[in-house]
Amino acid sequence: MEKTNQQSLSDKIIVLGVSGGIAAYKACDLASKLRQSGAEVITVMTSAAQQFVAPLTFQSLTHRPVITSLFTPIEEWEIEHISVAQKASLAVIAPATANVIAKIALGIADDFLTTFVLATRAPIIICPAMNCDMYANKVVQGNLQCLRGRGFHIVEPEEGMLACGDVGKGRLANVETIFGRIRSLLCARRDFEGVKVLVTAGPTHEHIDPVRYITNPSSGKMGYALAEAARERGAHTILVSGPTSLPSPAGVETIRVDTAADMAKAVFDKASDCKVVIGAAAVSDYAPELAADQKIKKKPSDFTLKLKPTLDIIGELGKHKGRRLLIGFSVETRDLIENSLRKLKSKNLDMIVCNDVTQPGAGFATDTNIVTILDKKGGSEQLPQMSKLQTAHRILDRIHELL
Repeated sequence: MEKTNQQSLSDKIIVLGVSGGIAAYKACDLASKLRQSGAEVITVMTSAAQQFVAPLTFQSLTHRPVITSLFTPIEEWEIEHISVAQKASLAVIAPATANVIAKIALGIADDFLTTFVLATRAPIIICPAMNCDMYANKVVQGNLQCLRGRGFHIVEPEEGMLACGDVGKGRLANVETIFGRIRSLLCARRDFEGVKVLVTAGPTHEHIDPVRYITNPSSGKMGYALAEAARERGAHTILVSGPTSLPSPAGVETIRVDTAADMAKAVFDKASDCKVVIGAAAVSDYAPELAADQKIKKKPSDFTLKLKPTLDIIGELGKHKGRRLLIGFSVETRDLIENSLRKLKSKNLDMIVCNDVTQPGAGFATDTNIVTILDKKGGSEQLPQMSKLQTAHRILDRIHELL
């Protein structure tokens, strides 16, 4: 979101919640960046966070006393307890430990941070950071899914070496990513108000028998990011999703499907009154000609599977486009621009977003993407590696120009 990211945060009051994890030191960098952007930063530290970073550090960075206790005397800061919740433009909890996430999900308010969360109506960003096994635990994932459903904004942790020595997903997201998410929420234009947007996402499953199917590695993350970004910018958003493990974005009408045929039916049912259709799903190009009713038993002889092409959903919409804007995606491993331009023309698209999945940091299942945007007027824009949500906003910027 290049244009909105240039806006100042000078009129914003941001509450920075810091809980007790080793990543608490990274919150110092975030506090500094927020302060430099002009925001007034009120830091709230749990008692455990103070074991990792001294409150004086945040006080020096934000030029404000730090709230360290529910019973801190009022004279230690300028804004009274209750008006912190009332005046906050946004809150970000970074790092958010498993304990704090659980307390927020259950509505427990036993310190200033969790009490603030219950009292405020401001948007809240949760940035988990913990051991990879803790993060993968079903209880933690259930709590995060609960919070997403209630409208909290979750910035996923990164994969890599953790402080404990393990390798996996659990590192606090990059400070630039968190900072970008804050600016995305606070500076977002409502430029899609009154626009109905349909997004497809994820893979499809084309069944061979009841226990086997053809699919691809798509995680759905890019499509889900597009749906979330469109909703943030005021669009009435419909998401048609193939099988993924991602929770439905809050405030988005989500239709879950299985096969390419299921997705086609859902899209055709919903697309008629949509101004914008974005085909981000990795729809299977082929499906078994016949799916067996029972499991096919393994035999020593060769097994031949006859495939038939599936319906080209976005191409079919292109035949009857009307005044609708059609945006497609092109995933390639070679001749990226040439193949994508061919799809742009043959499917009668207004714009196509293409990426080479052989590049590190791009393509399926990653949290980042590297894309080139092509339009039917000959325009081309190559974007650097960025989060999929940032990429989604840049794509929507281009769509808005076409609108």
